[in-house]
Amino acid sequence: MLSQIRQKAVSARLLQRCMLNSGRTYVSRVVAHARFQPAKPSLSIQRASLSTTRTLRNAASEPSKLQILGSTYAADNWTNVTPTILDKTGRNLLHQPAHPLAILKELIFKEFPTFAHYDAITPDVSTYNNFDSLGFAQDHIGRSRSDTYYINENMLLRTHTSAHQLQLLKAGKKGDRSLLDHARNGSAAPMNERFLVAADVYRRDEIDASHYPVFHQMEGVCTFSRAEIQKIKAAASSPNSSTSSAAQVSDTTVISSENPKQPEHTDEEVAFLVEDMKQTMNNMVVQILTKAVAAKRTAGNADNTQTEFPVRWIDATFPFTSPSWEMEVLFQGEWLEICGCGIMKQKILSDAGMTDRVGWAFGFGLERLAMLLFGVPDIRLFWSTDPRFTDQFAPGQINTFKSFSRHPPCPKDVSFWLPQGGEFHENDLMDLIRDIAGDLAEGVKLVDEFTHPKTGKSSRCYRINYCSMDRNVTHEEINEIQERVRGQMVQRLGITLR
Repeated sequence: MLSQIRQKAVSARLLQRCMLNSGRTYVSRVVAHARFQPAKPSLSIQRASLSTTRTLRNAASEPSKLQILGSTYAADNWTNVTPTILDKTGRNLLHQPAHPLAILKELIFKEFPTFAHYDAITPDVSTYNNFDSLGFAQDHIGRSRSDTYYINENMLLRTHTSAHQLQLLKAGKKGDRSLLDHARNGSAAPMNERFLVAADVYRRDEIDASHYPVFHQMEGVCTFSRAEIQKIKAAASSPNSSTSSAAQVSDTTVISSENPKQPEHTDEEVAFLVEDMKQTMNNMVVQILTKAVAAKRTAGNADNTQTEFPVRWIDATFPFTSPSWEMEVLFQGEWLEICGCGIMKQKILSDAGMTDRVGWAFGFGLERLAMLLFGVPDIRLFWSTDPRFTDQFAPGQINTFKSFSRHPPCPKDVSFWLPQGGEFHENDLMDLIRDIAGDLAEGVKLVDEFTHPKTGKSSRCYRINYCSMDRNVTHEEINEIQERVRGQMVQRLGITLR
């Protein structure tokens, strides 16, 4: 799938946006297949097994092995995943029918009845599948330990659902039932010629109301044989040409040297794939937003009367599609970035043994859209077990979240000198704070930076906003957490406190 990772050359703005979301050897075994998690796992057993084998990886304690959903991995000097993050791997929000993310997932699945649907692939993947199979450069920023949670040098927690593209395409070509049988509706696309993957993904990121180190993506892949394209063209019809849409499309993009077609593809094939992809995406977005507006209107929100949805297409750049685009839609007065998409790199299909097929792919994050549709103001709420949150939603329904009591925040500042001669990555600080404070960390913001004119030493000051979503916190409680944060900053980041 097409993820939010951007090529290093892309602007800082694009680095923040959604991207098209995507055999190396395990420490003790060869990666041959994706693994699947049960639809209704025993969370208590999974979480217990995690907690008994992991401790915080720092100078004082470095576990030699990690257990993740039943698999054991050897740790090494690449290991940077923490217990706080690994404890999220068994939560399975997408399998809780009344959860907003699961509701949105099911709405999207229904819009693609001819695609195979996967929603239970475990998050531990090889670096080959996550990066190399998709054409990521060796120096791509997404590979860095400051951006990605590594289990060890060869394994990581997937950073995008595109990590399963090659695996699932190969399974379709080879008829690998160990993978194909896990599709919820495998008969719709028995060779995985078309599939959706919904899953949790993991990235080291900033701390605020719209960012979380674990989020969820939806990946879509659609392929055609070249003979199939010719038959459809002969019938003078795109597969989606008969589908009406309330989308008002603005598309001035063109195939050019800056957003080129691949030499393996003919102009006719590219034109067909682009039309089919954009029509499919236009229809999908309009259907979901129309249902959201109808639900809000039923709930008595007279402000939600939107009946048309302007869409605009923007040129983009991704490692595993060319040409590539981003799709935005005007919803409730603001342009919402929906997804990244494009024509699949032919090398991926060739590596899967599908040399006679061409295709397109898309990917986007579920949280951002769910926050808008359900009116959820803070991404942390998706992980809440507070019945005041969970009881507001029902399977198949889009309800507007009604906020419960807002608890007062407790801000704390921390000032420090950066390590001289060493590196400091802000994501390392964010991950450290999350590991100690958990979801009590509501936001972290750089409020001051200073360079000493004589020594050249650089100083920074960050404000950590502590706030619980379900209770009041005390200064004594937060002071204790803050002292642990300060101590670990010295030990793990090599900074000097001011």
